[in-house]
Formats: sequence, structure tokens, C-alpha cells
Amino acid sequence: MNISLTPELEKLVQAKVASGLYNNASEVIREALRDSLRRESESDWLRTQAAIGYAQLEAGESIPVKSKKEFVALVRGTK
Repeated sequence: MNISLTPELEKLVQAKVASGLYNNASEVIREALRDSLRRESESDWLRTQAAIGYAQLEAGESIPVKSKKEFVALVRGTK
């Protein structure tokens, strides 16, 4: 596989390798791809949770809280 990078991205990859954190450009690219996939997965989870929360709010399934302390207790299940 051959990948073309802009000059700016190529310099960033070279800087990562020069820092000693990576042995070569392939390691930098693999790490970047893994990070991208992780962020996509987290974004998908967050969108799903937001949709669930919105649906619950619209259905009147909300619990009013008056303080941060009360919210923390609710989240921890100690309320």
C-alpha cells in the first residue's frame, strides 16, 4: 500500500519518528488510524446515549436535580 501525505503531514510524521516514540512512519500512521477508529466509536456511543436521553426527556422520564451534589448521588446510585 502506498499513501500520499501533504508536506505538512509528512513533516509531522517525521517529527514523531525523530522524537523516538516511534520506530518508523508506519507505526505513526497505524497509531493515528487506531486513534481515529477509537474516536469514531466513542462518537457513535455518545450519539446513541444522547438520543436515548432525549427520548427519555421527551417521554417525561426525567429526574430533576437541584445541585451538583444531588446529581452525583443520583449517578452513583446513592440517592
